Amino acid sequence: MRMPLAIAISIASLLAAFPAGAESERAISIATEGASPPWDGTDANGELYGYDVDVGRELCNRMKLTCSFVAQDWDGIIPALLVGKYDVIMSGMAITERRKQQIAFSIPYASGFNQFIVRKELGLDAGDTKQKVNLSTIGDREKTTIERLRSVLSGKAIGVLRSSNSEAVVKQLLGDVVTIRSYDSLDNLKLDLAAGRVDGGLADYFTWRDFLEAPGGSVAMFFGPELNGGLWGPGVGAGMRKGDRELLIKFNAALDAATKDGTIKALSLKWFKMDISPAVSK
Repeated sequence: MRMPLAIAISIASLLAAFPAGAESERAISIATEGASPPWDGTDANGELYGYDVDVGRELCNRMKLTCSFVAQDWDGIIPALLVGKYDVIMSGMAITERRKQQIAFSIPYASGFNQFIVRKELGLDAGDTKQKVNLSTIGDREKTTIERLRSVLSGKAIGVLRSSNSEAVVKQLLGDVVTIRSYDSLDNLKLDLAAGRVDGGLADYFTWRDFLEAPGGSVAMFFGPELNGGLWGPGVGAGMRKGDRELLIKFNAALDAATKDGTIKALSLKWFKMDISPAVSK
Protein backbone atom coordinates (compact mmCIF):
# COMPACT_ATOMS: atom_id res chain seq x y z
CA MET A 1 0.00 0.00 0.00
CA ARG A 2 1.37 3.39 -0.97
CA MET A 3 1.66 6.12 1.67
CA PRO A 4 -0.28 9.35 1.00
CA LEU A 5 2.04 12.17 -0.09
CA ALA A 6 1.04 14.52 2.78
CA ILE A 7 1.83 11.87 5.42
CA ALA A 8 5.15 11.04 3.76
CA ILE A 9 6.18 14.70 3.74
CA SER A 10 5.17 15.04 7.41
CA ILE A 11 7.24 12.01 8.46
CA ALA A 12 10.22 13.19 6.43
CA SER A 13 10.05 16.58 8.16
CA LEU A 14 10.03 14.93 11.59
CA LEU A 15 13.03 12.76 10.71
CA ALA A 16 14.94 15.81 9.49
CA ALA A 17 14.17 17.69 12.70
CA PHE A 18 15.22 14.75 14.92
CA PRO A 19 18.02 12.82 13.17
CA ALA A 20 18.63 9.30 14.47
CA GLY A 21 21.35 9.15 17.11
CA ALA A 22 21.63 12.92 17.42
CA GLU A 23 23.35 13.32 20.79
CA SER A 24 22.54 17.04 20.81
CA GLU A 25 18.87 16.06 21.29
CA ARG A 26 19.51 13.49 24.01
CA ALA A 27 18.39 14.24 27.55
CA ILE A 28 20.20 12.42 30.35
CA SER A 29 19.78 12.34 34.12
CA ILE A 30 22.65 12.44 36.59
CA ALA A 31 22.38 11.06 40.12
CA THR A 32 24.18 12.46 43.15
CA GLU A 33 23.72 11.72 46.84
CA GLY A 34 23.02 15.32 47.81
CA ALA A 35 24.28 14.76 51.36
CA SER A 36 28.09 15.16 51.16
CA PRO A 37 28.98 18.81 50.65
CA PRO A 38 31.10 20.26 49.17
CA TRP A 39 30.96 17.34 46.74
CA ASP A 40 27.17 17.42 46.63
CA GLY A 41 24.52 18.84 48.93
CA THR A 42 20.86 19.84 49.07
CA ASP A 43 19.88 23.40 49.93
CA ALA A 44 16.87 24.65 51.90
CA ASN A 45 14.77 24.67 48.71
CA GLY A 46 15.58 21.06 47.90
CA GLU A 47 17.98 22.01 45.09
CA LEU A 48 21.16 20.00 44.54
CA TYR A 49 24.48 21.85 44.55
CA GLY A 50 28.22 21.24 44.85
CA TYR A 51 31.31 20.30 42.88
CA ASP A 52 29.74 17.20 41.33
CA VAL A 53 26.77 19.22 40.11
CA ASP A 54 28.88 22.07 38.70
CA VAL A 55 31.23 19.68 36.89
CA GLY A 56 28.24 17.76 35.53
CA ARG A 57 26.63 20.92 34.18
CA GLU A 58 29.90 22.04 32.60
CA LEU A 59 30.34 18.72 30.84
CA CYS A 60 26.73 18.67 29.63
CA ASN A 61 27.16 22.15 28.14
CA ARG A 62 30.28 21.01 26.31
CA MET A 63 28.56 17.84 25.04
CA LYS A 64 25.41 19.80 24.11
CA LEU A 65 23.26 17.45 26.19
CA THR A 66 20.19 18.39 28.21
CA CYS A 67 20.89 17.18 31.76
CA SER A 68 18.83 16.94 34.92
CA PHE A 69 20.07 16.05 38.41
CA VAL A 70 18.38 13.69 40.85
CA ALA A 71 19.15 12.76 44.46
CA GLN A 72 19.78 9.12 45.34
CA ASP A 73 20.76 7.46 48.63
CA TRP A 74 24.32 6.19 48.48
CA ASP A 75 23.72 2.52 49.26
CA GLY A 76 21.36 2.19 46.28
CA ILE A 77 23.14 4.46 43.83
CA ILE A 78 24.73 1.75 41.64
CA PRO A 79 21.74 -0.64 41.61
CA ALA A 80 19.43 2.20 40.53
CA LEU A 81 21.82 3.13 37.69
CA LEU A 82 21.86 -0.46 36.47
CA VAL A 83 18.05 -0.67 36.26
CA GLY A 84 17.87 2.59 34.30
CA LYS A 85 16.61 5.03 36.93
CA TYR A 86 19.18 7.52 35.61
CA ASP A 87 22.11 7.55 33.20
CA VAL A 88 25.15 8.77 35.13
CA ILE A 89 26.46 8.87 38.70
CA MET A 90 28.45 11.94 39.77
CA SER A 91 28.70 11.76 43.54
CA GLY A 92 32.33 11.83 44.60
CA MET A 93 32.54 8.15 43.64
CA ALA A 94 36.03 6.63 43.68
CA ILE A 95 37.05 4.56 40.67
CA THR A 96 37.71 1.08 42.07
CA GLU A 97 38.25 -2.37 40.61
CA ARG A 98 35.26 -3.71 42.55
CA ARG A 99 32.90 -1.10 41.10
CA LYS A 100 34.36 -1.53 37.61
CA GLN A 101 33.01 -5.06 37.65
CA GLN A 102 29.50 -3.54 37.58
CA ILE A 103 29.78 -0.18 35.84
CA ALA A 104 32.03 1.85 33.55
CA PHE A 105 33.90 4.95 34.71
CA SER A 106 35.01 8.12 32.99
CA ILE A 107 38.54 9.39 33.43
CA PRO A 108 38.94 11.09 36.86
CA TYR A 109 37.55 14.56 37.53
CA ALA A 110 39.06 14.80 41.03
CA SER A 111 41.75 13.23 43.19
CA GLY A 112 40.90 13.63 46.86
CA PHE A 113 41.79 11.82 50.08
CA ASN A 114 40.14 10.48 53.23
CA GLN A 115 40.79 10.99 56.92
CA PHE A 116 39.57 9.96 60.36
CA ILE A 117 37.97 12.33 62.82
CA VAL A 118 37.44 11.59 66.52
CA ARG A 119 35.59 13.25 69.36
CA LYS A 120 37.85 15.68 71.26
CA GLU A 121 36.63 14.50 74.66
CA LEU A 122 38.40 11.17 74.11
CA GLY A 123 41.72 12.98 74.60
CA LEU A 124 43.47 11.04 71.84
CA ASP A 125 46.78 12.17 70.35
CA ALA A 126 45.89 13.10 66.76
CA GLY A 127 49.39 12.36 65.47
CA ASP A 128 50.61 13.92 62.22
CA THR A 129 47.39 14.91 60.44
CA LYS A 130 49.35 16.21 57.43
CA GLN A 131 51.14 12.93 56.81
CA LYS A 132 50.15 11.37 53.50
CA VAL A 133 49.71 7.61 53.30
CA ASN A 134 49.07 5.86 49.97
CA LEU A 135 47.57 2.47 50.75
CA SER A 136 48.60 1.17 47.32
CA THR A 137 52.25 1.09 48.42
CA ILE A 138 52.55 -0.10 52.00
CA GLY A 139 56.16 -0.09 53.23
CA ASP A 140 57.65 0.02 56.71
CA ARG A 141 56.60 3.65 57.24
CA GLU A 142 53.00 2.91 56.29
CA LYS A 143 52.93 -0.22 58.45
CA THR A 144 54.07 1.81 61.46
CA THR A 145 51.33 4.39 60.85
CA ILE A 146 48.65 1.71 60.49
CA GLU A 147 49.79 0.00 63.69
CA ARG A 148 49.48 3.30 65.52
CA LEU A 149 45.93 3.74 64.20
CA ARG A 150 45.06 0.24 65.37
CA SER A 151 46.55 0.82 68.83
CA VAL A 152 45.02 4.24 69.52
CA LEU A 153 41.58 3.46 68.08
CA SER A 154 41.32 0.00 69.61
CA GLY A 155 37.98 -0.46 71.37
CA LYS A 156 36.42 2.63 69.79
CA ALA A 157 33.20 2.84 67.75
CA ILE A 158 33.97 4.12 64.25
CA GLY A 159 31.22 5.32 61.92
CA VAL A 160 31.31 4.96 58.13
CA LEU A 161 28.96 5.39 55.20
CA ARG A 162 27.35 2.07 54.28
CA SER A 163 28.64 0.48 51.04
CA SER A 164 31.47 3.03 50.81
CA ASN A 165 35.17 2.44 50.30
CA SER A 166 35.77 4.01 53.70
CA GLU A 167 33.70 1.20 55.21
CA ALA A 168 35.82 -1.36 53.33
CA VAL A 169 39.08 0.30 54.45
CA VAL A 170 38.05 0.33 58.12
CA LYS A 171 37.09 -3.34 57.88
CA GLN A 172 40.42 -4.12 56.21
CA LEU A 173 42.70 -2.17 58.55
CA LEU A 174 40.82 -2.04 61.85
CA GLY A 175 37.97 -4.53 61.64
CA ASP A 176 39.29 -6.73 64.43
CA VAL A 177 40.02 -3.91 66.92
CA VAL A 178 37.13 -1.41 66.53
CA THR A 179 33.35 -1.54 66.45
CA ILE A 180 32.17 -0.51 62.99
CA ARG A 181 28.87 1.33 62.69
CA SER A 182 27.58 1.77 59.15
CA TYR A 183 25.17 4.59 58.28
CA ASP A 184 22.77 5.15 55.42
CA SER A 185 23.92 8.76 55.10
CA LEU A 186 26.79 10.94 56.30
CA ASP A 187 24.22 13.33 57.78
CA ASN A 188 23.14 10.63 60.25
CA LEU A 189 26.76 9.77 61.03
CA LYS A 190 27.45 13.46 61.77
CA LEU A 191 24.43 13.63 64.08
CA ASP A 192 25.67 10.61 66.07
CA LEU A 193 29.17 12.06 66.28
CA ALA A 194 27.83 15.36 67.60
CA ALA A 195 25.64 13.50 70.12
CA GLY A 196 28.45 11.22 71.32
CA ARG A 197 26.85 7.99 70.10
CA VAL A 198 29.95 7.14 68.05
CA ASP A 199 33.61 7.90 68.81
CA GLY A 200 34.87 8.79 65.36
CA GLY A 201 34.51 8.20 61.64
CA LEU A 202 36.33 7.80 58.36
CA ALA A 203 35.20 9.69 55.25
CA ASP A 204 36.28 12.17 52.60
CA TYR A 205 38.48 14.93 54.02
CA PHE A 206 36.49 17.78 52.49
CA THR A 207 33.19 16.48 53.81
CA TRP A 208 34.74 16.38 57.30
CA ARG A 209 36.29 19.83 56.88
CA ASP A 210 32.89 21.40 56.27
CA PHE A 211 31.43 19.48 59.21
CA LEU A 212 34.20 20.51 61.62
CA GLU A 213 33.75 24.16 60.65
CA ALA A 214 30.01 23.97 61.42
CA PRO A 215 28.63 24.38 64.98
CA GLY A 216 27.82 20.67 65.39
CA GLY A 217 31.34 19.66 64.39
CA SER A 218 33.13 21.57 67.14
CA VAL A 219 33.13 18.38 69.27
CA ALA A 220 35.49 16.59 66.88
CA MET A 221 38.94 16.93 65.30
CA PHE A 222 40.99 15.36 62.51
CA PHE A 223 42.92 12.27 63.54
CA GLY A 224 45.75 10.43 61.84
CA PRO A 225 47.15 10.77 58.30
CA GLU A 226 45.59 11.68 54.98
CA LEU A 227 44.71 8.38 53.29
CA ASN A 228 44.37 7.59 49.59
CA GLY A 229 45.07 4.82 47.09
CA GLY A 230 44.35 1.19 47.87
CA LEU A 231 40.63 0.47 47.79
CA TRP A 232 39.94 4.12 46.88
CA GLY A 233 41.57 3.70 43.48
CA PRO A 234 43.06 6.45 41.24
CA GLY A 235 40.47 9.17 41.78
CA VAL A 236 36.83 10.18 41.40
CA GLY A 237 34.97 9.52 38.16
CA ALA A 238 31.52 9.57 36.59
CA GLY A 239 29.84 6.14 36.57
CA MET A 240 27.75 4.81 33.68
CA ARG A 241 26.25 1.56 32.47
CA LYS A 242 28.78 -0.47 30.50
CA GLY A 243 26.51 -0.44 27.46
CA ASP A 244 26.57 3.38 27.20
CA ARG A 245 29.85 3.39 25.29
CA GLU A 246 29.09 6.44 23.16
CA LEU A 247 28.12 8.50 26.22
CA LEU A 248 31.32 7.45 28.01
CA ILE A 249 33.45 8.55 25.05
CA LYS A 250 31.74 11.96 25.02
CA PHE A 251 32.19 12.38 28.79
CA ASN A 252 35.88 11.56 28.54
CA ALA A 253 36.44 13.99 25.68
CA ALA A 254 34.62 16.80 27.51
CA LEU A 255 36.46 16.05 30.77
CA ASP A 256 39.84 16.01 29.06
CA ALA A 257 39.16 19.38 27.43
CA ALA A 258 37.80 20.92 30.64
CA THR A 259 40.85 19.70 32.56
CA LYS A 260 43.31 21.00 29.99
CA ASP A 261 41.77 24.47 29.80
CA GLY A 262 41.71 24.87 33.60
CA THR A 263 37.93 24.73 34.10
CA ILE A 264 38.08 21.69 36.40
CA LYS A 265 40.82 23.33 38.44
CA ALA A 266 38.72 26.50 38.80
CA LEU A 267 35.69 24.52 40.01
CA SER A 268 37.95 22.60 42.40
CA LEU A 269 39.24 25.84 43.91
CA LYS A 270 35.69 27.19 44.16
CA TRP A 271 34.35 24.25 46.17
CA PHE A 272 37.38 22.84 48.00
CA LYS A 273 39.63 25.90 48.34
CA MET A 274 42.46 23.79 46.89
CA ASP A 275 43.28 22.19 43.58
CA ILE A 276 42.29 18.52 43.48
CA SER A 277 41.84 18.40 39.72
CA PRO A 278 43.38 15.36 37.98
CA ALA A 279 46.72 15.48 36.23
CA VAL A 280 46.49 16.85 32.71
CA SER A 281 46.82 14.13 30.07
CA LYS A 282 49.56 14.50 27.48
